[in-house]
Amino acid sequence: MRFPKLLPSKIRWRQFWLAWHLYLGLTLGLVFVLAGLTGSLLVFYVELDEFINPELQISATQSQQTPQAYEAIFQALRDRHPERGGAWRLEMPRHTQAMLMARYYKPAETEHLHFAPLIAWVNPYTAEVVSSRFWGEYLMTWLYDLHYSLLLDTTGKTVMCIIGGILLIPLLTGIYLWWPKTGKFKTALSFKRHASTTRFIYDLHKTNGVYSFAILLILVISGVLLELPDFFNPYINKLSPLYKIPSYHSDLSANAARISLDQAAQIALKRYPESQLRWLETPKDSQAAYRIMLYQQGEPSMRFPKTTVWVDQYSGKVLANRDPNLQSAGDTFITWLHPLHSGEIAGLIGRWLVFFSGFVPCVLYVTGVMRWLQKRKAKFM
Repeated sequence: MRFPKLLPSKIRWRQFWLAWHLYLGLTLGLVFVLAGLTGSLLVFYVELDEFINPELQISATQSQQTPQAYEAIFQALRDRHPERGGAWRLEMPRHTQAMLMARYYKPAETEHLHFAPLIAWVNPYTAEVVSSRFWGEYLMTWLYDLHYSLLLDTTGKTVMCIIGGILLIPLLTGIYLWWPKTGKFKTALSFKRHASTTRFIYDLHKTNGVYSFAILLILVISGVLLELPDFFNPYINKLSPLYKIPSYHSDLSANAARISLDQAAQIALKRYPESQLRWLETPKDSQAAYRIMLYQQGEPSMRFPKTTVWVDQYSGKVLANRDPNLQSAGDTFITWLHPLHSGEIAGLIGRWLVFFSGFVPCVLYVTGVMRWLQKRKAKFM
């Protein structure tokens, strides 16, 4: 069967999108390469930080000991940082030889930045505060800020969001330009045997783009939405009401002493007995409540789960709880964004998939530049 030739208008349309694909790829493609390579490293940024800093790892012998009470760890943090009287958020160790990581979100030293908490690592078996560092002042968090905001804080987030949105054009036009006009998908999805170097570069560019298109599309869209939640969430809220985290207050009338973190954790776990403790947030002042974050089986992210219980710091009364199994479609969509972007939603396989996908923009950029130079050379010969 013979197919009709493309009409001149279709040829012009194809040339139009080819130009957009080329020039956006050559310019903004560099940012795509940077985001991809840094994103690959950030998939395992906690593990890499432990590897780079051996002092953050606990010996196998010590890990056989009984862990200290959470209250003892909290008091160790307060003793080490007596000037920080606000809320601390304690992340449970990922494994038996991992440190407990505590965050103080708004230290005076970095309060002018959008996100730069003090991170403290505590040995859970001795309650020793091993290290205290500000976010962005050590390698892995510096890479995180480079990936997230080009080291430009809130301005960089806006810039990255805009660039990410524009990068959808070369992604989508790449598929449009590749789409086989004769339906010969087998040929279009493979390398030509015994081909020239020029054809090999073309096949390398197209196959990397086509086979990685779906995951790159997910990574770009999720990245854009994660950059500016304050901008996008109100629109999502119009489609499906989002959960508004209220400010819960403890009852001061009883004039009682604060219950320990361990007691608060046990109260929360009784509410969700099949869950796993992941985060403990201490009250920011005498009126605030404990905030306990638990992981329930089936949640997309084990590290950042959404099951939450608020506990009165004096009476131990459960003030409220949030169950992600009962949340709206809008909240479910937002809850999925970060684990989709990091690959955590598919476990270790998903994380490795995202890791390797981060190198694809570099391959696309290099082969794209080589294709452009080949065409320029042919044009002027």
